[in-house]
Amino acid sequence: MNAGGILTAAVAPAVAPVIALVGNPNCGKTALFNALTGSRQKVANYPGVTVEKKIGRLTTPAGRVLQIVDLPGTYSLRARSPDEEITRDVVLGRLQSDVNPDLIVCVGDASNLRLALRLALELKRVGRPVMLSLNMMDIARKRGVEIDVARLSRELGVPVVQSVAVRRGGTDALLGEIDRLLEDLPLAQAADWHAPDAGELRGAQREADRVLRAAVKSSGERDSGTAAVDAVLLHPVAGLVVLLALLFVMFQAVFAWARPLMDVIQDGFTWLGTLVEASPLPDLLKSFFKDGLISGVGSVIVFLPQIVILFFFILVLEDLGYMARAAFLMDRIMGGAGLHGRAFIPLLSSFACAIPGIMSTRVIDDKRDRLTTILVAPLMTCSARIPVYTLIIGAFIPDREVWGFVGLQGLVMFGLYASGIAGALGVSFIIKRVFWHGEPGEPFMLELPDYKLPRVKSLAIGLWTRATIFLKRAGTTILSMMVLIWFLASFPRPPAGATEPAISYSLAAMLGSLLQPLTEPLGFNWQINVALIPGMAAREVAVGALGTIYAIDGGEGAADKIGQAIAGQWSLATALALLAWYVFAPQCASTLAVIRRETGSWKWMWVTFGYMLALAYAAALITNQVARALGAG
Repeated sequence: MNAGGILTAAVAPAVAPVIALVGNPNCGKTALFNALTGSRQKVANYPGVTVEKKIGRLTTPAGRVLQIVDLPGTYSLRARSPDEEITRDVVLGRLQSDVNPDLIVCVGDASNLRLALRLALELKRVGRPVMLSLNMMDIARKRGVEIDVARLSRELGVPVVQSVAVRRGGTDALLGEIDRLLEDLPLAQAADWHAPDAGELRGAQREADRVLRAAVKSSGERDSGTAAVDAVLLHPVAGLVVLLALLFVMFQAVFAWARPLMDVIQDGFTWLGTLVEASPLPDLLKSFFKDGLISGVGSVIVFLPQIVILFFFILVLEDLGYMARAAFLMDRIMGGAGLHGRAFIPLLSSFACAIPGIMSTRVIDDKRDRLTTILVAPLMTCSARIPVYTLIIGAFIPDREVWGFVGLQGLVMFGLYASGIAGALGVSFIIKRVFWHGEPGEPFMLELPDYKLPRVKSLAIGLWTRATIFLKRAGTTILSMMVLIWFLASFPRPPAGATEPAISYSLAAMLGSLLQPLTEPLGFNWQINVALIPGMAAREVAVGALGTIYAIDGGEGAADKIGQAIAGQWSLATALALLAWYVFAPQCASTLAVIRRETGSWKWMWVTFGYMLALAYAAALITNQVARALGAG
């Protein structure tokens, strides 16, 4: 047995050892993971579930190659939520996976150690090799927390090291201790692990209190900066004003900041189209490359800057520690609509994409509250709607300021997001009153972390990951859909002597006309009908489809040219109706599949699809009829 209380054996791992990072939410575990692995990480799903696993690789100072696994945050091995179940099962080796850990690094927030100590003691009782990493030591010192590391290690019976994930060299001590421990650790797969029983869990809590008193001294003072900021941000009136202002600035930035980069991307695709047009290729092949690929895919990729800006705001707010405050602030409002306070973070995440938003509902313990959040998360305005919104707003809403400082286009975008939020609150209110009537939910309890500056490296990794996901989507789903749309819009070829545009004789025109009786009350034309169908696979495909259709119809595929085409052929009532449709339209196929997997039922997937389709049709119908009555037809 070594000094840390871990059994040793002279067995060296034949493969790269697996180091699992386990810790409470908001302990800085993911920042530590990013600091250790940098860009050498990948994201996949655990077998049979939609829970993501993040795995990275690194080489220690001793030259040892390690696999680092970032497990979902947990407070205890009792596992009250799906995320915590995954962490428990990986720790116990129950999951058929390639991430069975050889060593568990329990990551604790050094400024708030009580919960981390309890978790460390629970992990120790499992029987796996464990060490404790005291993260965010810089914050602990600022708060007057003094930790006797040697005494803490003796009391816990496991090695303890200090780390600061956001500082250069802040992980050196951690890596050195891992190297030392791995010299003699047995393979994780060679042992039989067990979960602590209820008595052991209670004992871990009492033991954590004793260890805390023995090894940790604190002045009891809360960080003065955090307290001063919270006095404003958690105020029931001022806090809401700040939250709305932040959201408003975010949506204004989506338009204002992105425009220069969008112009560059758009000019690039226009240049490519010109090269193809001037090439000696046959006309049909030119049409395939220029109208199908370049116009279709380019009209979607041009919106990448806006999507990156949206993710930038969300990641910064998460890293700052503001998200937990926003959830606390919104608890009363969301509770009145039948949502749990913890639903705020999944719903806000759904602004970027509903899939991770739905997956993050695992932080909600109560199954009814979690299901309600899953059902309404698709109503939040995901980034896939941005291309549709931007195209229509840019074509029909003047680019001018109102009240002397607010961009009208950004204001309309804010209104669309607000409509989605209002729709989600309304639907959750109905669900609570119809399905869960008289059944009280669990109280909302949340630990507020200290504020900390976002780390540039972690922010860059997050943005890069999300940008590449979007570009891969454009290169796979969107590309394949554009090829299909081009084929439908190009064949059959027009007969000899035809007087109508060639696309009028195509399969796309036939299909769009077939749907016309259903969508005519909404003000939709056959081109919109064709775009709606592939838009079920991915919403942004609708813009690419319109780009291909109008390019084949004699226009250009660039976003501005599509805007000019629809502005000349659609009425304002039609444009507003299509915006209303996309506020509530059924989610992409991937989101519906995630709903089925997260709920374990086809029923709730079809319930989501059905109610959203009904809402979308009703909203578009009412918007079109009202707009026409007001003279916008």
